[in-house]
Amino acid sequence: MILDRLTASFFDAFTNKNGNKPNVCALSELFIPEAMIIKNTDCAPFIYSLQQFIEPREKLLSEGNLMNFKEEEVYEITEIFGNIAHRFSLYRKIGVLSGEAFDTMGMKTMQFICTPSGWKISSIAWDDERKDLTIPERYRKF
Repeated sequence: MILDRLTASFFDAFTNKNGNKPNVCALSELFIPEAMIIKNTDCAPFIYSLQQFIEPREKLLSEGNLMNFKEEEVYEITEIFGNIAHRFSLYRKIGVLSGEAFDTMGMKTMQFICTPSGWKISSIAWDDERKDLTIPERYRKF
């Protein structure tokens, strides 16, 4: 399914594990130009434009501060109606940040629209599992 490939391409863009070179610039092809990307892991959401999202991640992944990083979808629920779709994803991210290894999970909500040039991501928002926020068992079907 095209949305599976689009989602996999999104997660793969950040991988720098096992000598892979991250390709965050490829995200421009996956999103509509007006996309909204929201990190909601703290008290207040941080809202990025596509370019605001790409630039710091490209630097983080290529300058050696974030090493052996891989983010992958573990489980998803996708609903499609005509030219719109929604995906709720359980994802896992592993790596070494500033010398500290981490292995964590979180949830992403992704919205897609069908455009004249095919399906594109119109928005993404995410939150990460933490001490006071655990992922419900209904999403842990892996």
